[in-house]
Parts: sequence; C-alpha cells; structure tokens
Amino acid sequence: MTRVLVIDDEPQIRRFLSIGLGSQGYEIMEAASGRQGLEEAALQSPQLVILDLGLPDMDGMDVLGVLREFYNGPVIILSVRAWEQEKVAALDAGANDYVVKPFGINELLARIRALLRLHDSAAAVISEYQSGGLKLNIPRHRVTLDGEPVHLSRKEFDLLRLLIENSDRIVTQSQIIGRLWGDSHLEDTHYLRILVKKLRSKLQDNPATPRFIETEPGVGYRFLSDTGKPVQEPD
Repeated sequence: MTRVLVIDDEPQIRRFLSIGLGSQGYEIMEAASGRQGLEEAALQSPQLVILDLGLPDMDGMDVLGVLREFYNGPVIILSVRAWEQEKVAALDAGANDYVVKPFGINELLARIRALLRLHDSAAAVISEYQSGGLKLNIPRHRVTLDGEPVHLSRKEFDLLRLLIENSDRIVTQSQIIGRLWGDSHLEDTHYLRILVKKLRSKLQDNPATPRFIETEPGVGYRFLSDTGKPVQEPD
C-alpha cells in the first residue's frame, strides 16, 4: 500500500484527503505541523508528501527545504497561495507539483498517480519514449511524429528530452534555462520562449489546446503524457 504523508494544519483538509485518497487504496499519515511532518517523513518513509505552505509553527517553504535534505520522494504543495512567484519558488526549491486550494480530488489523484509513475521509473535508463504519436529515440537523437521524421535542432531536442524526463511535472523557466544555457542566462527568458515556439511548431502542437506541451503561465512548462510510456534500456 502506497503511503502518503499529509502535512496540513486544517483538520477538514486532512479528513477530506484521508477519505478521498483512502478510498483509492492509499495509506494516509497525517501531521498538523511542520515539525511533526518532518518527524513523520524521517521515521515512516512515505512514498509521497502533500505539504501545505501555511503551517502554524514553520513556513511551508522552510519545511520543504529541510525535507529535501533527506527525502527524495515526490512532494506536492497544497496551498491557497496562487501567486506565480510562490509557485516558482516552491518548484525551484524542490517541489514536484503545486495545487491551489480549493481543488478537486480527482485532479489531485491524477497528479499523484503521475508523480508516482515518474518516481518509480526515475532510476531506470530510458532509451525511448512514446506518447500520442510522438516517439523519441534518445541515443540516436531521432524524433518521429505519427510515423514521420521530425528534424529538431540540438537545443530543441534537449528541451523536448528535459520535458519528457519530467513528464506530468512542471519544469520552471529557470530550471530549463539553467540546464540548456547555464545559470548566467537565467534572465534571458526570451531564449526559452523562442525555443518553445519553434518546438511546438515542429510538433504541430497548438498552445491553446496542447497535445504535448502545456504552459503554466509565468512558471514553466509541463509535458503531457496521458498515453506516454518510457522504454527502459535492457539490464
């Protein structure tokens, strides 16, 4: 049974999550404060942590920072703070996703499933990826869309690979820019906008109704992998 730790000081939220997640077979552990949550995470080894930012004893960002010193599993931030800078700060600090209250349980469950799939396969070496007609062969740097070859530049390929490696997870602008151009270019967001536009054009991906690449305005991008399946290298 997958163990999920909920760190939230609101009893009604913890009860809502306990009922909603428990009905889907998850084992729920609860903590009403940051210090209790850190203790539970250290002692109980949950597979996933849901963390509220507004805690009574510690700011949730501080909890996240300490948590990331010893915990490598997925962390979903749950907060009423909907500002872009809050989302960016949390994702850059190590959160895997950010859900704004109020939220729907079905959406949260979908995000949990996606993060757990990603985490379970993180240790595997992925050589190919297939999703909705898109196929990426990493060793050969080949991309096909609906069976037709797609010619990507090195940077376009690297961007697509980075997004796919983090499928269903928001990758922030600064994370992408740092990876592709280096930390000295973190302010050059126009590089990224141009690159994403070119990649979308080649993948025939409409940003208004994305098939592959979804924009989180002001935050970053997410690769949609509803049908995606990584192909692992043989042992």
